[in-house]
Amino acid sequence: MKTYLKLFAAAFFWGGTFVAARMLAGTAHPVSAAFFRFAIASLFLLLMLIKAEGCLPKLNRQQALAVAGLGLTGILAYNLFFFNGLAYIKASRAALIIALNPVSISLCSALIYREPLPLSRLIGIPLSVFGAVVVITRGQPTLIFSGGIGTGELLIVGCVASWTLYSIIGKTAMRGLSPLAAVCWSAIVGTLFLLLPAAYYGSFNEMWTFAWLDWLNIAYLGLFGTVIGFFWYFQGIQTIGPSRAAVFINFVPVNGVLLATLILGEELSLSLLVGGFLVVSGAYLANAPRPFFWLKSSP
Repeated sequence: MKTYLKLFAAAFFWGGTFVAARMLAGTAHPVSAAFFRFAIASLFLLLMLIKAEGCLPKLNRQQALAVAGLGLTGILAYNLFFFNGLAYIKASRAALIIALNPVSISLCSALIYREPLPLSRLIGIPLSVFGAVVVITRGQPTLIFSGGIGTGELLIVGCVASWTLYSIIGKTAMRGLSPLAAVCWSAIVGTLFLLLPAAYYGSFNEMWTFAWLDWLNIAYLGLFGTVIGFFWYFQGIQTIGPSRAAVFINFVPVNGVLLATLILGEELSLSLLVGGFLVVSGAYLANAPRPFFWLKSSP
C-alpha cells in the first residue's frame, strides 16, 4: 500500500508542475524558471545519490554521449517548450496534451526497438491521439488542416517529442547506471546546457526581482516535481515493476486538470473534458499490461 501511495503522490506532484509553471509564466522568463528548477534539483539529486551509492559514478564514452542526449532533450528542450508553452495556454490544456507522452513512447519503441504492439496498444494509441487532437484544436479537428493550431499547443507538443527522445535515449543511458544516477547525471548536464541561455537572458539579475511566491513555485518544481517525484516513481518501479508503475502516469493529467481548476480557477470546456477522457483512456490501454476488461475472473 505504501508503494502505491508514493506512486500516486508522484503523479500528484507532477500534475502540480503545470500549475506552478503557469503561475511563473507572467513573472519569470522561461529560461530562468527552467535553470533554477534544475539547479535546485541537481543539488538534491546529487546529495541523494551520494547517500545511496557513495559517489557520482564515472561515465564511459557511450554513457557520456547518452547522458548528454538526456540533458539536451529531457531537460533543456523539454523545459524550454514547457515554460514557453504555459505562457500561452492554460495548465489544464497543457496537462492533457502531455498525456500523449506514454503513447508516443510506446509507438516509437515499437518502431525503433521492435517492441510488440498488443491489441490494447493498437486501440489505445489512435484513441489517445484523437483525444489529443480534440484538446489541441479545442473541439475542431479540421483546424489541423488549416493551420489553426495555436503557438502554445505546438510548444507543448514539442514537450511530447522531447520527452519521447529522452525516454528512447534513456534505454542506452541505463546500461550500467542506476535510475537515480541516470536522472542525476541528466539533471546536472541539462543544468549546464541551460547555464549559457540563463546568462544571456539575464537570469542572474532577474532572480533578485522574484517574489517569495515565485521562489516557492520554483522550489516546488525542483523538489517535488523533480527530486521527490522521480525518486518515488523509481522506487515504485523497483517494487512492483515498470509496467504496473507506468499505469500511475495516467493520473498526471487528471491531477493537473483538477489542480488547475481548484487553484487557478480554470474553466473546463466540453472539448477539454471529452478529449481528456479519450487521451487518458487511450494512454491506459496503451500501457496497462492487462486492461481490466480483459482480465479473467479467478476460478
